[in-house]
Amino acid sequence: MAIEIVRVPDLGGAETVDVIELSLAPGDNIAIEDSLIVLESDKATMDVPSPCEGQLVKYLVAEGDTVKVGDPIAELEVSSSASFTEPEAEEPVQIEAAESQVEAPVVEEESVPVPEPRVAEPANIATEVEPSQDGAAGADIYAGPSVRLMARELGVGLGSVVGSGPRGRIIKDDIDAYVKSALKSNAGNNSATGSGIPAIPAVDFSRFGAVDTVKLSKIQKLTAANMHRNWLNVPHVTHFDDADITDLENFRKSLKAEGESRGTRITPVSFIIKAIAMALSANPVFNRSLSPDGDHYIQKAYCNIGMAVDTPRGLMVPVISNADEKGIWEIAADVADLATKARDGKLQPLDMQGGCFSLSSLGAIGGNGFTPIVNAPEAGILGVSKSQMKPVWNGDTFEPRLMLPMALSYDHRLVNGGDAGRFMTDIVKFLSDIRHLVL
Repeated sequence: MAIEIVRVPDLGGAETVDVIELSLAPGDNIAIEDSLIVLESDKATMDVPSPCEGQLVKYLVAEGDTVKVGDPIAELEVSSSASFTEPEAEEPVQIEAAESQVEAPVVEEESVPVPEPRVAEPANIATEVEPSQDGAAGADIYAGPSVRLMARELGVGLGSVVGSGPRGRIIKDDIDAYVKSALKSNAGNNSATGSGIPAIPAVDFSRFGAVDTVKLSKIQKLTAANMHRNWLNVPHVTHFDDADITDLENFRKSLKAEGESRGTRITPVSFIIKAIAMALSANPVFNRSLSPDGDHYIQKAYCNIGMAVDTPRGLMVPVISNADEKGIWEIAADVADLATKARDGKLQPLDMQGGCFSLSSLGAIGGNGFTPIVNAPEAGILGVSKSQMKPVWNGDTFEPRLMLPMALSYDHRLVNGGDAGRFMTDIVKFLSDIRHLVL
């Protein structure tokens, strides 16, 4: 028998992750691919499977620990003849996304009870948040890159924030608490200064009946924070239209037998993603992102489409890369693969990065329409509701046509109403007559 050390495999883009679950107990027998521990990043959860068969001797980490690639996590007792290999990069890390971002945030430690932060005016970020060349400024501030980025975005000087993490480390909850405290202290002056956002009054719901207080998962909290940030920062405008997809649906249903032979089912989403990709090529204003300095925009030469997926753990937005270069069958295969991975918690960080535009489809659920929130720094998002058979005037009479309601939300800093009208007109054209998709 031999003792082998299992280490954290390649995380697919994440620098550090939290240990949220130890799947076994010392002495348990374990087979190849059995889960050893469960890790969580800012946007995903992942199982680390055993690379070999044996018996768990002990864990080298505890729940709540933060680990990085290469860190030892467990000791296994295996037979001397057993093959032990380090997990490959693509296999062990099974990841579930939250909200598509251009960069995957670095994971910080799990939050612990936060002390009441010191309330002070936001300090000069250049001198307080970022260390200087000689390390004199900010050298004694213990915070990770994602926390520093969050502080810069909110205009918070880290020197004014009390860290509640291990060894006084500043975590994201500390920034949130600091901002909430600052807003609360300024609430009395809002009418005069116009600064701050009034807090929603606390309500004791237990006075009205039985309640349960359930802790949000990290993914749910990050999704909520991302939606709130996007709503506050992006001046939203929503453009509505309907597309006649009668012919598209007839053609799609005719592909059922071929889809079964290919092992791929084509859904309307595949056509919509292709239509979005074509519209982005024809309307590059929607394939831009505003530069953080506010003086420039970044024009993208690639076309990656984010696809919102409803999962038990929260909203996931995997990205279909180079959608403009793919045919409908390729896109359909990507849609099925990414949706399955999202629901099974097997997406990797790179599966959720690099989106240019997003699609949120409620067609399988229902509804006449909704106004989706732009997933900044993207410029737009298309919301699709359930198609309905409606009477449409053809010039001589009304005839039944299958109409797809759509809502295009966009960032008015980058996109004007005329741009949105042309973009949506192209989407309608591509979906109403799919022959345009091959031109």
